[in-house]
Amino acid sequence: MEVIKIPMLLLLFVVVVVFFLANADGGAIGVNYGRIANNLPSATKVVQLLKSQGLDRVKVYDSDPAVLHALSGSGIKVTVNLPNELLSSAARRPSFAYSWVFKNVAAYHPATAIEAIAVGNEVFVDSHNTTGFLIPAMYNIHQALVKYNLHTAVKVSSPIALSALQNSYPSSAGSFRPNLIEPVFKPMLEFLRKTGSSLMVNVYPFFAYESNADVIPLDYALFRQNPGVVDAGNGLRYFSLFDAQIDAVFAAMSALKYDDVPVIVSETGWPSKGDKNEVGASVENAAAYNGNLVRRVLGGGGTPLRPKADLTVYLFALFNENKKVGPTSERNFGLFYPDQKKVYDIPLTAEGLKGSGDKTTPVSGGEQRMATASGETWCVAKEEAGKDKLQEGLDYACGEGGADCHPIQPGSTCFDPNTLEAHASFAFNSYFQKKGRAIGTCFFGGAAYIVTQQPKYGKCEFPFGS
Repeated sequence: MEVIKIPMLLLLFVVVVVFFLANADGGAIGVNYGRIANNLPSATKVVQLLKSQGLDRVKVYDSDPAVLHALSGSGIKVTVNLPNELLSSAARRPSFAYSWVFKNVAAYHPATAIEAIAVGNEVFVDSHNTTGFLIPAMYNIHQALVKYNLHTAVKVSSPIALSALQNSYPSSAGSFRPNLIEPVFKPMLEFLRKTGSSLMVNVYPFFAYESNADVIPLDYALFRQNPGVVDAGNGLRYFSLFDAQIDAVFAAMSALKYDDVPVIVSETGWPSKGDKNEVGASVENAAAYNGNLVRRVLGGGGTPLRPKADLTVYLFALFNENKKVGPTSERNFGLFYPDQKKVYDIPLTAEGLKGSGDKTTPVSGGEQRMATASGETWCVAKEEAGKDKLQEGLDYACGEGGADCHPIQPGSTCFDPNTLEAHASFAFNSYFQKKGRAIGTCFFGGAAYIVTQQPKYGKCEFPFGS
């Protein structure tokens, strides 16, 4: 039996345990600390800022001694970068790789918790044509880690841009560019598999939306409630452009038979300001994207194609950087101004999410609600989320969430069918309707989703309205 009456003290204990498990099983949020600016605070102050915000992962674009010294003893996990301009040296000379690892990793580890080395960054779009050096550089850096007995603690990867895909829409058709498959992706993915590392991917729904705002709904790009988009190739329904882009990468990897290699989102973000032609760049949209992304990642669960694979995501970026070249948006991806004031206020931790309630980052005042032509929507359980997630969500909805779960008690109208999916769906929908169908109230750690046709399990019909 999936639903039982329990004493209040036991219920409180269950809620506490569920909350702990939800956080233990959730994804992780980090931040990119770029420094192309002349007005940023000292590295010491930056580390204090990271700690004050509860951020325990940071990715940098070099291996600056001042930054690595400042991070020493902080407990913050660090990803350092071997810049593109050093790839040829690292590829051609193992001695260079050994020296670089010694000076920039071994000299600081473990006091500075370096957990990964990003070898290059978006190498395939580098104008200096460094692609041919990437794989040998990765191998030499790894061998240097082996020499210093750091290969277990420190992983090696290389962030790729989504432009490395030949196809990214629909997600099921995701494929790598043919000219990169044999010389780069097959050996890279084999290396990642053998070393227990992850593929790093830079994903920016903003750029896709900016270029296709006439066909991509803004709500779909910002993780707001929307009817979703069905991928005709695999039958999966996507409720965010972010998930669709990640699954295009997973599909490309699957086509090469590397389903077992994890993915880390090494960059993603949304600009708070842009030029007139940069559609969608605004403080409101940046707050919505990053705030909803944090909620989605820390809530646990993966993408429709890999629902059980929790994500580690690095937001871009910590600061607005005034010396970056290009359009206005390039200088306005930061969560903070150089004076350490927030560009917008969003939660960055599971604890922060507790305090922010169960709704999406405000965008234009008032609660956003999911609407269809008839105005009717329901919330149901996602079977592929797994029994543990469904049970945790069910316990929360019927306990602290205050859903009306009497109809799914033994002998009541909706007890049959006596399945976890049916009971969870009823409880999720009760909570969703009680909350006025506000966005963020049909999530349950990734175990629920919105439908626009009234669900029915057996003879039990789900109500609409609070």
